[in-house]
Amino acid sequence: MEQKFFSQRLATLRTQKGISARKMSELIGQSTGYINNIENGIGYPSMAAFFKICEFLGITPSEFFDADTKNPQQVDELILATKGLGSEQLQHLIALAKGLHK
Repeated sequence: MEQKFFSQRLATLRTQKGISARKMSELIGQSTGYINNIENGIGYPSMAAFFKICEFLGITPSEFFDADTKNPQQVDELILATKGLGSEQLQHLIALAKGLHK
């Protein structure tokens, strides 16, 4: 994996959450420049820190690396909202989602 992808993905997901790199660094128990350094390609987080980052962002590690999913937190929210819907309701949602892609 390229460090550029990792850095950009972290910056995108953090920005979507509406939090500064400095504040996120503090909230995950790191030095104030920690996230900024990762986003600027200065280094990678340890595995333990990466899991903390994912937990903070409210996503799984798999969702972090899934570049096709632009807003993983919202996708999770949508999936949660569909639980308990009937087959016909789900078909309407599927048709709506397909229509939005056009």
